[in-house]
Amino acid sequence: MRVPAICVLLLSLLRVNSPSLPGSQEVVDRIAARVENDIILLSDIRALSRYQQFLDGKSETDDQILDRLIDQWIVRTEADVAHFPHPSDAEIERGVERLRKSFASTEEYEARKKQSGLSDAEVRGIVASQLYLSNYLDSRFRPGVQIDPKTVEDFYQKSVVPRAKARGQEPPPLDAARDSIQEALVQSGINDQADQWLIESKARLHIEKLLDEAPK
Repeated sequence: MRVPAICVLLLSLLRVNSPSLPGSQEVVDRIAARVENDIILLSDIRALSRYQQFLDGKSETDDQILDRLIDQWIVRTEADVAHFPHPSDAEIERGVERLRKSFASTEEYEARKKQSGLSDAEVRGIVASQLYLSNYLDSRFRPGVQIDPKTVEDFYQKSVVPRAKARGQEPPPLDAARDSIQEALVQSGINDQADQWLIESKARLHIEKLLDEAPK
């Protein structure tokens, strides 16, 4: 995936809130899971699978994607109850531009988008959903993440310097790297707290997985 490893959780908490993608009509839709009084459909799994194909040229298994969708349901439900603000049009446009620039070229971006069957409107909808969920997680957990200067310095010495030397490069000065290291550690802390929260939340919910009953 074309994002830092520390952002994987945030970026994976994504659900397509747009109509079914092209080709999904070929599959007879079924309920893949029940979460409390809500449902997750087989078409939801297919939609996220197509987006993963767009990003990486491959997708996770249906079981793995279903787990991600359950996580998304938890985050989205709490964000909605909290009346958390949705991203602005300008924020969404910046997100789409970052996504486009994560590909080697505009041509590759367009080719992969076409191959996956995604339209520009669908990509924009996906980015908007992704931003809503990741912004909520950031707002909820960032205040509880505290990184002291010693932790930043240790990360610099144990990770940044060895990685640069392994590549035959001169490591950046600590002062120049401090802010980016700080943010990386904060994001890692957010991910850790969100992971634990999701585990605890799922233990309290009634979740019934029906994926094995759904046709492939």
